[in-house]
Amino acid sequence: MRIREFIADRTFDRFSGEVMVQSAVERQFEIIGEALNQLSKIAPDVTAKIPDCSQIIAFRNILIHGYAVLDKSIVWRVIEDHLPLLEKTVQQLLDAEPPPGTIP
Repeated sequence: MRIREFIADRTFDRFSGEVMVQSAVERQFEIIGEALNQLSKIAPDVTAKIPDCSQIIAFRNILIHGYAVLDKSIVWRVIEDHLPLLEKTVQQLLDAEPPPGTIP
């Protein structure tokens, strides 16, 4: 996952001082949220298996629309507290049923 790559070897203090890394991470969360939003329309049974899917989409909306200035600590907390479960769940779903057109 690109977010992991972007934050590799970084602490929160380092992350909070690197605007480019923050922007890159936020963009990846926007992509994830939009992908889940679109998936929820075409395969709601799949998104129902993703914990906190609606909150992920809502987080994307906050990032995209800039409802308020987003505290860097919130983004970091999402990375630490929620990203691991999302990664694990998505990998389990892909292992169970690879996307169409891929070689199992």
